Parts: sequence; structure tokens; C-alpha cells
Amino acid sequence: MARFDYSGRSVGGEAVDGSLEALSTEDAAEQLMRRGVTPVNIRQGADGGARFDAGAWLKNLLEEKVPEDELMLFSRQLHTLLRSGVPIMRALLGLQESSSNKAMIKVLQEVRGSLEQGRELSACLARHPRVFSSFYLSMVKVGEMTGRMDEVFLRLFSHIEFEKTIREQVTSALRYPKLVIMTMAGAIVAINVFVIPAFAGVYKGLGTALPLMTRVLIGFSDFVVNWWPLLLGGGIGGYFAFQQWTKQGRGRYLWDRFSLQMPIIGKVVHKATLSRFARSFAMGLRSGVPITQAMNVVAQTVDNDYIAAKISRMREGVERGDTVLNTAIASGVFTPVVLQMIAVGEESGSLDELLQEVADMYRREVEYELKNLSAQIEPILIIFLGIMVLILALGIFLPIWDLGRAALPKG
Repeated sequence: MARFDYSGRSVGGEAVDGSLEALSTEDAAEQLMRRGVTPVNIRQGADGGARFDAGAWLKNLLEEKVPEDELMLFSRQLHTLLRSGVPIMRALLGLQESSSNKAMIKVLQEVRGSLEQGRELSACLARHPRVFSSFYLSMVKVGEMTGRMDEVFLRLFSHIEFEKTIREQVTSALRYPKLVIMTMAGAIVAINVFVIPAFAGVYKGLGTALPLMTRVLIGFSDFVVNWWPLLLGGGIGGYFAFQQWTKQGRGRYLWDRFSLQMPIIGKVVHKATLSRFARSFAMGLRSGVPITQAMNVVAQTVDNDYIAAKISRMREGVERGDTVLNTAIASGVFTPVVLQMIAVGEESGSLDELLQEVADMYRREVEYELKNLSAQIEPILIIFLGIMVLILALGIFLPIWDLGRAALPKG
């Protein structure tokens, strides 16, 4: 949920301006029209004047979070209750009384209070951005527009379950490589701090010329020992700076584009993103959402700013009267399989069904790739470990070997 500044004209023709919270510029325009205001200009507000609030930050840190499993359960149960004809207020009250998570109970209580004031459900949920994502809110908005709230919550449950499964598989696949890399990093630090300085003292006492590799290792070890606070601070600062850079804006866009081109990992990220695209697009079309609006929703859920920008350009092309297939080809990010399914779906009028098949197909491929990810990364780690051992062995033992040869009697 973002804040938008607007200017417009009232029913009487008077100039009005102000700000409001909305999911998008389109949603802001709809809210203004319902208020009797004809929008002239709508732009997203800047948050540059916001100040750091230590109390609020500490409160958010200590406050109990709503886990993903709780959100899945909420979506599934609300689908069942709405399908059974239970009014939304009574359904929320029942979920509030049956929940065991204090944070979720508080959220449901506040949502019910907002509903009692006459707000729409999507607007009530939007007051809790840490619990409900922009995609979640957009789909609820779609359900309100089409009258298919029960179907929307079932599809949201499936979508959250899919995202959770993918994250768990990625975490499991990267556990072994992370352990190896951390062990190697610890070994490098220990060698530079304890091992190489001990050998450097021995070599210094000999007073002989050392090989280049040995001098490089000793110089690097001295740098680590003398400047480790600077290295540690720089590493931590660089990590947080990188995290901040890749969170939003141009940095997020460039990083997402680079992630698609990374060896081994890139193809997994690409397939997972295409699966999200197909699943979300099919979900929107099945809910009766117009194609252009469905693309707006999809751009929020692909979790890749580079591909989201391509989808936005696709939407602009469709608005100009072009076909989804032509705009997809022009984007350059879709595989031949996806393009073929889109072509057949547009011709047969079953685009949602074929996109769902694409989503299921790529989900299976992503699961297969993740199961074999460790096996693909392992040779690279072994090669890197071998190179590191070779450098250390040459740097440490070459002087000893040279001294041994010099000590041998010449015959």
C-alpha cells in the first residue's frame, strides 16, 4: 500500500488536492471517483521526509509476527466459510476466536473494526502491509469487483503454499554449499592469522630470498592481522549496503536482471519467475479480471523487477491493441514453450488453462533443478578448494623445498 498525492475537481468544479493510500494509481483514481472527485493528476508520494523512530523500530522488532502458515490457514478457512454462505463479519469473528497467534488475533480484530466503519475488505487488509502483500491485496480487490471472494481466497492459499514450497526447497538445496563456503572461509582466516605468521617467523630467521608466492601469502597475512577491524567493518558495511541497494529502485532492477544470467542459479530463477508469472496471470484471468489489470497484478508477484518492467511494457502494448503473444515475443524474456502456450491460448480462448499448465510444468522443473542444485555446485566448490590448497602448499612449502635442495651435498 503506497501513498499517492492527487489534484482534481469536485462535482461543483472546485479544485481539490490531497493524498490517500492505494494499491496503484488506478486504485487511487477509483477511490477518488467514488468520492465524487475527478482526478487530474495522481503521483506517488515521496517518503524522504520520514524520520527514524527508535521506539517504533523497537516495537516492530519485539512485536509478534504473523507466520506464513497462519496466513495460509486464514485464506483456506475464509474460503470455506464464504463458500458456505457465512457473512464476512461472522467469518472473521470465528477465525479470530479460533486463532492461537496473538498477532493474527489483533489483526483480525482491527480488520473487523474497519469493516464496521464501512470500508471495503481490501482497504481494511491494506492497513496491515506487514501481513498482507500488495499481491494479496490486489487479488482481494479483484474478488470484490467480481463477487468471487471465496474463489480468490482459495487461489491465494494455493499461491502462498507454492511460494513457501519453493523457498523451503531453495533453502534445503543451498544448505550444503553454504556450509562448505563457511568452512572454507573459516579455514582461510585461521591460516592467515595463525599458520602463515608462524612460518613467516621461521623464514625471516633464515635470511634467504623467498619465492613470489610465499611473499604474497605473507603480505596478505600481515594485512589481515593488522587491519582485521577494518576488514570486518568493511565486510559488514558492504553486506548491508548491498542489501539496501538491491531492495528497490535501479539497484533492485540491475540485480534482478543479473540474477537471470548467473550460471547454474540463473536458469532456476528464470523458471521459478516464469512459473509465478503463469500462475498469477491464470489466477487473474480465471477470476474474470481484464487482461491489462491482470498484468498489473502479475507484475507485483513475479518478484523480479526486470521481468516486472517487461510485463508492464506488455500491458502498454495490449492497451494499444496488440496481442498478448506479440507483446510477449517483443519482451524477450519468455521461452518458446510459454510463447507457444500463449499463442494457442489466445486462439482457443483458453489462455488461463494453458498458463496454468505452464505454471505446473515449470514448478516441476524448478523442483527437479533444486534437488540437483547441490550436485551442480559441488564440482565448482571442489575446484576452488583445490586451487586454494595448491596456493597455500606452494607458498608455504616451496621455501622449505628450496632449503632442502640447497642442503643436499652436491655431487
